[in-house]
Parts: sequence; C-alpha cells; structure tokens
Amino acid sequence: MRIENLFPTPVAFWNLTLNEDEKDYIRKLEQRPNQGNTTSKDNYLLDKLLRIKGFVNNCLDEYMTTVHAPKHKVAPYITQSWANYTKPGQYHHKHAHPNSFISGCVYIAAKGDKIFFYKDQYQQIKLPAETYNPYNSESWWFEVNEGDVILFPSSLTHMVEQMGEGTEERISIAFNTFLKGTIGSADELTELEI
Repeated sequence: MRIENLFPTPVAFWNLTLNEDEKDYIRKLEQRPNQGNTTSKDNYLLDKLLRIKGFVNNCLDEYMTTVHAPKHKVAPYITQSWANYTKPGQYHHKHAHPNSFISGCVYIAAKGDKIFFYKDQYQQIKLPAETYNPYNSESWWFEVNEGDVILFPSSLTHMVEQMGEGTEERISIAFNTFLKGTIGSADELTELEI
C-alpha cells in the first residue's frame, strides 16, 4: 500500500539555546491568573527579548516559505506574545488562537513535557481504533523541552494536561501572528492588501 498525506497540518520544530539572563527575566515577570495556570501581565513580551524574537522571526519566515510558499510578497509578524506559567497541579486549557495566522511557543522551562493537539473536525463515521496513529487519532501529543520552538496554524486546538505533583514549573512564551502584504488573488476576486 502507498499512503499519501493529503492536506496535512504542519507543526514545525526548532531549538534555541537560551541564556540565563533571558530565563531569569521571564521567571521574574509579574503574573496574572489564567484558566488553569498563570500568564504574564506583559502581552508584548518578545518586544523586550529581541534575540529570541529574531530567532522566532527566522522560524516564521522559514515556515511561511516552506509551508505556504506565497506567490505575492506577504510576511507574518508577531502581534502579541506572553509567558505562561504552569506549576504542579495546574494545566493549560484547551484552546485555539483567533485573530492569528500562525501561533507558536518558545519553551523556557520544560523537561519532557507534552503539548496536545486536537482534530476538531466532524466525523461522519467513527470507528474505534485498536492502534492509534496520526490518521485515526482525535488527539496527538509532542514532547517539548527547554529551548524548543514550535509553530502551528492558529486554528489548531491545543492544551497542556495537568502537571503532576513533584514536576518542575513549566514556562513558555506563546505568540500570535498576522500577515503584512498581499493576500488572495486579483484574478480570483480575493485580493487584499494588508
């Protein structure tokens, strides 16, 4: 048998070596409650962490070129970025990122943690699986560690399960993006300059 991946969902990974000053800065940020955990009060965090922002921008450019290969000049830019803090007993609720094109995370403190993604599509017929794989699963997880950078479509639902007792605090920087340039096509009557 030959299986082709038709319309796959691109989840991309990189790794960045973080320095102690960056990690200390993020650990000391003022926090506010979030659903299941806490988040930084600063919603434009990467504007203060320019080295990390530069790395993320390079990742976004590579993702855009490889995944979308746009015909017109269009580029993603980071709209908001914030830190998430998840302590033992806490979790990060199931969600997606509206008003964003590509979303992502930079893991500041993580050791073998998991991010779960969900296939939120209508299933006309649902067959119980004996063995799960990327084709028949309704959810899938990836292991993440310190310095990992992950990008995915903002519409992809994701979450972090409850952290077990005795585990270390998980810290990540999450971000959203939007596009600048020409999207759509004049010939298809969908052109839009943004």
